[in-house]
Amino acid sequence: MPPGVPQPLPLLQSSPSPSSQVAPPPPPPPLKITRTKTPTGILLGKYQLGRLLGRGSFAKVHEATSLEDDNTVVAIKIIDKTKTVDAAMEPRIIREVSAMRRLQHHPNILKIHEVMATKTKIYLVMELASGGELFAKVLRRGRLTEAAARRYFSQLVSALHFCHQNGVAHRDVKPQNLLLDQNGNLKVSDFGLSALPEQLNDGLLHTACGTPAYTAPEVVRRKGYDGSKADAWSCGVILFVLLAGYLPFDDSNLVAMYKKIHYREFQFPSWISKQAKAIIWQLLDPNPETRMSVVKLMETSWFKRTLTALTSSNKQQESLLHDRKLRHDMVCNGVNAFDIISLSSGLDLSGLFEGGNNKRKEKRYTTSMELDGVMERVREVGERLGYRVEKGKRGVVGLGKGRVVLVVEVVEIAELFLLVEVKVVEGGVEFEEGQWVDLEAGLGDIFVSWDNAAVG
Repeated sequence: MPPGVPQPLPLLQSSPSPSSQVAPPPPPPPLKITRTKTPTGILLGKYQLGRLLGRGSFAKVHEATSLEDDNTVVAIKIIDKTKTVDAAMEPRIIREVSAMRRLQHHPNILKIHEVMATKTKIYLVMELASGGELFAKVLRRGRLTEAAARRYFSQLVSALHFCHQNGVAHRDVKPQNLLLDQNGNLKVSDFGLSALPEQLNDGLLHTACGTPAYTAPEVVRRKGYDGSKADAWSCGVILFVLLAGYLPFDDSNLVAMYKKIHYREFQFPSWISKQAKAIIWQLLDPNPETRMSVVKLMETSWFKRTLTALTSSNKQQESLLHDRKLRHDMVCNGVNAFDIISLSSGLDLSGLFEGGNNKRKEKRYTTSMELDGVMERVREVGERLGYRVEKGKRGVVGLGKGRVVLVVEVVEIAELFLLVEVKVVEGGVEFEEGQWVDLEAGLGDIFVSWDNAAVG
């Protein structure tokens, strides 16, 4: 090891615990993967609970087998409302469910299948990441090869880019929240501290949160900040940790650590390549205005070296398409439990999923047109059919006529591969089936429909 370079340290010892100085209230500690066996049982007639996977400060996670879906194995987070759901925890649960539902179309984001509830518990049924935490892999190996690190890192960046495109900032990116599936692919998890578009104030976020060693300096200063730029900083810390095996900024005294962050005081080990060093240095820029963005990062030759053929592989697109339909069906079949939630406490998640008395009519399509072309077609058809047309954030258009309100949302899954959702969010009684025919007559020639039955 060259002189002046810090010796690799166990990450468990070098990551300061979340502090109330940064995130009031502090986020819970990461779930610890264990082999503890617990008594099995049938959950609401749908899942057979298996071994305990982990336990946090407000929830526990079990492996479970679906009794209705060919013995599919899932993970179920069980939240005891009588002990944990208070004024501080409610928004965190709502954010987690809402963010995961918005983002469930990306292969590197942990999927939420459905939400169930009783009067005392909330059950989040999620994809099982049987490979455990990426954190554990780094601990075992000390550090990863550059090829391995680049593979995981490219999957992380792709997932975060998708988050940002959909208006979500993660805000707690760290190795403990990066899981691996059975094939070794990365899955971004734990969206409890994420920021949704409706939280923006003048286009910026203002809540200080996250884990100090991975949190961007502008977040700690409690001033307005860009969530995507804050996530880019965390990416820089992650890449350094994967390649070096220890943190770039590490001090038991938080004030001293923040000074190091402010002045960008860290050293690279000799084995990190020049290209990787350049990327880390630009991501760990204390000034968010000049910091490398996730979009710019994806344009670098170092990043592109391990990009898969996702955007050009028909097989992978077909797999994504099938997976989205399966997840959509599971969500629509299990959401009536939100009625139980609203009966038993002030925590009402009914608006996050279609279900119960608020069930909305909805259709989904795919298209190979460019996003701007789809949006223009929606506008033209809406105006021709007599709807008021309002443009929202990029990829969203609102259509209104009398009491009927439609929302059309376009999500770019890959290059020239878009998912289009058309939802009736108000006036479902007034909206007749014939109006679907009118819409599809105007829009259908650009769509390849895969979910062509209105939910209602």
